[in-house]
Amino acid sequence: MNRITVLLILLAHFSFSNLNAQYTDVINSNRPGKSMSAFSVGKTVIQAELGVYGINEKHDFLEYQAKGMGTDLSLRYGAIFEQLEFIIDLQYQNDNYESYYDNYNRKAFKQSILGAKYLIYDPNKNYVAEVDTKSWKNNHKFKFRSLLPAIGIYAGMNLNLTNNEFSFPSDPKISPKSMLVTQNQFGKSVLVTNIIADKIETEFPSYGYIVTLTRGFNPEWIGFIETQGYISDYYADNVLRGGAAYLIQENIQIDANFGVNFKNTPSILVGGIGISWRFDENYTEILLRAPEEKSKKDKKGKDKSKDKKRLDEVPAPK
Repeated sequence: MNRITVLLILLAHFSFSNLNAQYTDVINSNRPGKSMSAFSVGKTVIQAELGVYGINEKHDFLEYQAKGMGTDLSLRYGAIFEQLEFIIDLQYQNDNYESYYDNYNRKAFKQSILGAKYLIYDPNKNYVAEVDTKSWKNNHKFKFRSLLPAIGIYAGMNLNLTNNEFSFPSDPKISPKSMLVTQNQFGKSVLVTNIIADKIETEFPSYGYIVTLTRGFNPEWIGFIETQGYISDYYADNVLRGGAAYLIQENIQIDANFGVNFKNTPSILVGGIGISWRFDENYTEILLRAPEEKSKKDKKGKDKSKDKKRLDEVPAPK
């Protein structure tokens, strides 16, 4: 597999194997952006995506400022089907809130979500591109088929088990979240779109989108730019993010990112670093069936092979 193509998978956040499996040669992380890709990590694969960030929030109208740090963790596990993964998303923040009227420390989970994602459509499944052996131009021209996106759906539950300063007093203990995910690959670039409905049927539901464009520069480096918009009866905003990720080895990625919005009610500046790690030792979904080797026989026709193994038990190389 081309290493640059594999790298795109990394921030792309997912691509296709020769057998339409979700598993890929290198780690497939949703970091450093905030969007979720359409593809899963692969059946039996465990993946952790951890980040640490600093944030500065200032509100000119309400005249307050909040500075602090936080951490976010996403745990992903592929199970049952190759297209399915289960996800735990956690975000914890500790900051100092200052205003003319108050000054106190806030520390709590801003986000605790349990969810699952399923790939419902893969445009490359069972598709083999025709190769024109007489024309390089025909093989590399733009193909309208690339406009067909892979499509995934996500459903989750927000857990608000302990009320805190980061949640609304009216928020219930459990509220639903849903998402439509699309993903296109255009050569060395990948476009991911999330359409989100969060805290549905609560007093302050939120609706929004995330659009992420990722590009691979070489076999180790990728960069991304992302825009996120959301609106509710309580708050609306748009955030622009950018950053890069570096592939240390097949199962480890590090990244750095920053984000800024375009208003002063409040103005937000955030930057962070992260690491993604994958455990795939149990991935055995795709098996290799090699042709049987001729056994060595003595002159009497007896088999002298002492280490014969069932060839259908040999897993395909990763």
